[in-house]
Amino acid sequence: MLSEGVADFATIDRILVDAAGFRIGPFGLMDLVGLDVAHAVMKSMYTQYYEEPKYRPSFLSGPRVAAGLLGRKTRRGWYTYGSDGIAQKVPEPSVPTGMPKSAWAVPELHNLISSTGSKDSEICFVAPLGKDITTTALEFGLDPTRTVGVDPLFGFAKRRTLMVNPATRKDVRAAAHAMLAFDGVPVSVISDSPGFVAQRVVAHIVNVGCDIAQMRIAAPADLDRAVVLGLGYPRGPLAMGDALGAGKILTILESMHAIFQEPRYRPSPWLRRRAQLGISLLTPE
Repeated sequence: MLSEGVADFATIDRILVDAAGFRIGPFGLMDLVGLDVAHAVMKSMYTQYYEEPKYRPSFLSGPRVAAGLLGRKTRRGWYTYGSDGIAQKVPEPSVPTGMPKSAWAVPELHNLISSTGSKDSEICFVAPLGKDITTTALEFGLDPTRTVGVDPLFGFAKRRTLMVNPATRKDVRAAAHAMLAFDGVPVSVISDSPGFVAQRVVAHIVNVGCDIAQMRIAAPADLDRAVVLGLGYPRGPLAMGDALGAGKILTILESMHAIFQEPRYRPSPWLRRRAQLGISLLTPE
């Protein structure tokens, strides 16, 4: 996502901590572990799985390792650290002023946005699963210049993710940001991306967990226990998929796979079967 220009590293971390409930974001985690260690592990996994696309490392990490930007131990990584080891805060953009006169929203957003207008309103809000705003606007027959998206997967209590497309007008973007931040909940604005940020990361985590279970590397319950105890995740990947809905995770992956046309996002057979059967992802075979 960072290499695609969807959002900067600090925004990605904020979304995954505040909205998705992780204790630390991926860039903070790399700084904690040390980017030299993390990069070596990612390359090793990719090689050991014979270049399985799901484990392909980012090309951004190698040059940073070569430059010595390793994280807390060098005081510079993705973040900059003081002598006390505390990361310097990356400021968030300020909230624009001015509210739209009318707005239309899909039903999934009615608890957040009062849909007082029609599809000809000043702003149209959509809430896609696994799709970008460009694709969704065209499917709904909406004007892309007035269409924005809000991620519905984790609710809207702690942080809201607003996604815009390349055609979204600047005044629409500003008004949508102001409208979503009306009650003081922070809003992260990102560029068009299938699956927003939280959807894309969490669906991938669940999918990899399903592949591990499918390959019999660990029993489902043991896999989840190891992830919770070893990584401090709020839930293991299979329980995470159950909590969000295996059908939703499958939809997100299928949509991303269709748009990216990249095997990284192909759904695991373990996930597909259990979503179709309506049973827990922790169900063993």
